[in-house]
Amino acid sequence: MTALPIIRTFTDAQGIDITFYEWPVAKPRGCVQLVHGLGEHARRYDHVAEALNRAGFSVYADDHRGHGATGLRMTAEGTTKKQGNLGPGGMPAVFDGVRQLSHLIVGENAEEPLVMIGHSWGSMIAQRIYNKYSDEYDGLVLTGSSLLIPGLVPSSGFNKRWNKTPNKTGYEWLSRDEEIGREFLNDPKNFPDTAIGVFGITNTAKLMGVPNKQIDSNVPILLMAGSEDPLGGEKGNKKLLDAFQKAGVHDVELVVYHEARHEVFNELNKDEVIADLIDWLDDRLDAHEHLDEI
Repeated sequence: MTALPIIRTFTDAQGIDITFYEWPVAKPRGCVQLVHGLGEHARRYDHVAEALNRAGFSVYADDHRGHGATGLRMTAEGTTKKQGNLGPGGMPAVFDGVRQLSHLIVGENAEEPLVMIGHSWGSMIAQRIYNKYSDEYDGLVLTGSSLLIPGLVPSSGFNKRWNKTPNKTGYEWLSRDEEIGREFLNDPKNFPDTAIGVFGITNTAKLMGVPNKQIDSNVPILLMAGSEDPLGGEKGNKKLLDAFQKAGVHDVELVVYHEARHEVFNELNKDEVIADLIDWLDDRLDAHEHLDEI
């Protein structure tokens, strides 16, 4: 039996080799594409992929430019100076790379629905992709997200509320689970920085925007947020919910987890969060299958 995940690569339009991971199942009910956040990498979602596998979903996730195995290779080859730098093409090339993986997934699973799950920076990437290409997907899940307008999303100081925590790691804002901060700090594939610090102002600005009326109104959207997330939290996600509704999306739902912080998939109640995700996927994709049969 092949050990999972299967590690693969594709080459993007600028010639950058992108590492991605595949957790396949036989006869999948659908496919899920995980889009990770800033300063982290796809393998932090192994436990999510494994739970989705048990529920019958094949899972794919890439290490974006500047991140994880992709980013380490870019710095080793001299393409970039440090982890997080995006290289030629900048942020638009990241968007294109995520879509390129989507097309690869569909090419290998032509009969299966595809749902994108974006976390934090990955949720921002997903929002920008959805504004133009929502008809290429069958669902969207955003975690650690927010409506992306200046003044609403902070650019730094995420751990300020917890800076007086004894033996702090600086990553208390990620989760109430103290082990998560220690693991993040000790993982050489992670790095501490801000979007402006590694992407620059111009590339960071390309993440800003609001849902528009080009979005397919029938594509279901799930927002999952921790009430104590300093990035968006309940306030930013309620504004995002409202914006999707104003854009005409018929099925958009917000679930707020009381006292949870930024990484709901790594929270003390992560089993509840992942179960809620799978229930939503079951419900929405069953409805999708029913519509296909009509």
